[in-house]
Amino acid sequence: MMRKRDSSSGGGDGGETSRAEFEVFLSFRGSDTGLTFTDCLYHSMVRAWIRVFRDAEEIRIGEEIGGELLRAISSSKIYMPIFSRNYASSAWCLRELAYMLECWRNRTNDKMIIPIFYDVDPDDVKLKTGLYFEALEKHGDKFGCDQVQCWKKAVIEVARIKGWHLKDQG
Repeated sequence: MMRKRDSSSGGGDGGETSRAEFEVFLSFRGSDTGLTFTDCLYHSMVRAWIRVFRDAEEIRIGEEIGGELLRAISSSKIYMPIFSRNYASSAWCLRELAYMLECWRNRTNDKMIIPIFYDVDPDDVKLKTGLYFEALEKHGDKFGCDQVQCWKKAVIEVARIKGWHLKDQG
C-alpha cells in the first residue's frame, strides 16, 4: 500500500513550509475503533489518494514512537481525533491531542482539526459528564495534576470545534 507520496506532485503554493507529508493524521483509541470505524475511514481515504497517517501503518518496528508521532502530527494538514468511549483513558491519545492543538494554534500552515465523536456525546468530551472526566482524573497519579489540567483543556477546546457526531449503530 502506498501512503507516502512525493509532496511536490500535489497542489499548493510551492512554498517549502506549506508542504505536508500527510494530509490527514488520525488519532484514535485502537481498542475502540481501530478495526471498525477507523479502519474503514482510513482505507476509504487511501483509496481516494489521500495521504493518511495511522500509526500501525506508518511507524516501523524499532522506530521511536513518540518522536515519529510528533513529526507526523507537525507534518500533517488535517487532524482527525476520533473521540470514542475510551479515548481519554489513553495517555498517548491525550499527548497527540495536546500536540495537535499546539500545532493548530500556530495556524501558520493552514492546519485544521475535524473532531469525530464516535459513540460519545460532545458533552462527554467537554467534561460535562463523568465519562472523560473520570478517565482523565485517573491519569493524575502517574502524570501529575499539571499534565492532566493541560489534557483537560485540550479535550474541552477541541470538543468545541464543530465536527461529526456518529453514534454506533451496532
